[in-house]
Amino acid sequence: MSSSPALTARGSRLALLVVGLCWLAVLFDGLDMFIYGSVLPHLLETKTFGLTPDTAGDLGSYATFGMLVGALTAGTVADRVGRKKLMVGCVILFSLASGVCAMAGSVEVFGLGRTLAGVGLGGLLPTAISMVSDYAPRGRGAIVIGLLMTAHHAGGILSAYVAKWLIEPAGWRAAFWVCVLPLLFAPVLAKLLPESLSFLVAKGRTDEAHELAARYDVELPAAKSAKQGAADRWNALKNLFRGGEWTQTLLYWLASFGGLLLVYGVATWLPTLMRAEGYELGSALSFVVVFNLGGIVGMLVAGRAADRFGAPRISAIWFALTAAGVFLLSVHMPMSVTMVVVFLTGVFLNSAQTMIYATVSIRSDADNRATAVGWTSGMGRFGAVFGPWLGGQLLAANHGDWGFTAFAIAGLSSMVFIGIAALRSAKAAPRSADEELVGVH
Repeated sequence: MSSSPALTARGSRLALLVVGLCWLAVLFDGLDMFIYGSVLPHLLETKTFGLTPDTAGDLGSYATFGMLVGALTAGTVADRVGRKKLMVGCVILFSLASGVCAMAGSVEVFGLGRTLAGVGLGGLLPTAISMVSDYAPRGRGAIVIGLLMTAHHAGGILSAYVAKWLIEPAGWRAAFWVCVLPLLFAPVLAKLLPESLSFLVAKGRTDEAHELAARYDVELPAAKSAKQGAADRWNALKNLFRGGEWTQTLLYWLASFGGLLLVYGVATWLPTLMRAEGYELGSALSFVVVFNLGGIVGMLVAGRAADRFGAPRISAIWFALTAAGVFLLSVHMPMSVTMVVVFLTGVFLNSAQTMIYATVSIRSDADNRATAVGWTSGMGRFGAVFGPWLGGQLLAANHGDWGFTAFAIAGLSSMVFIGIAALRSAKAAPRSADEELVGVH
């Protein structure tokens, strides 16, 4: 039975409200994530807190370690308090943590602020994706999630402009005070963002669910008959290692590790490494803008390419092109050529990791799919912690020229691992029409 025009229109209005609010929240998430990399060249040049490259790499890893903690705990916390409250709490946490960084008088306090910010950042993104998935119009989930992910890269662009506009006249602390401003958005989010209908139904809060559905003329999701228990989750994890599956699982995990090492290593060190290649600070920050513009384009085109040519093939090709682009950045080229290379690297780098998740999703059995993708993402986040640290160690050892090479090698390794995993796969499980591709960094 088709929906009435009024129901469709009002349901679309609710989807637009949810996507718009989540998009702004993820924009602030991206701003807070990328701001450290944008101000890092200035911090190193002025030796703020006596900062050295290896210490700077450690600080970059603190935030990604916090993101690991936030991502791993977000699902459990959301199941208890609701997705809406968790999103509001994450925005408050990373905003206040940026205030800690802005007021820090020592590297230890600054590191604490970045770690706490990471917890909020890591918890927000998967929760926002879950929210927009709940309210996306039928059959539009993938494109809505892709649109949401563009906000993260828009935040990266904003971070570069904040650094360019504020560091010279007001100092690096002003950039982190800007990252406190999303605190003003938290009450707006709390007032306007509806709770997840799936959460309300699962918790038996049917009156609230019916009231919200009636207000916007949308249908309630069906109540699930039973909740997966701890034993079921443990069995799903063990299934990833039964028979010959353990080899496939480890290949996916290694590919994800290299992919996120590359993503967060480049995100943290791109401006600093470009400064080391002889570019002015303003030009180095412009590269951040172009890189994230490429990320937005990549997020919008990767899914379509995967649908046409297959996610495993696109993942391997994307990583190969990323490795080539990252390696070329170690060569001092004319500015126009460098900008093109940075843009194309952003296109491929920021969506190559998403294609790993797509591959795992496609090649996994339906009963194991969520577990397989979740653990592939979780193992990859250890690479996210390692990437910023690695860049700092190379610079500290006066091997900054090897920074881009090391990240390029990580991209090639992911290409090899995902390629072997795809070739070893005995069969490609067909995806149902209702399944969506989700890319979470």
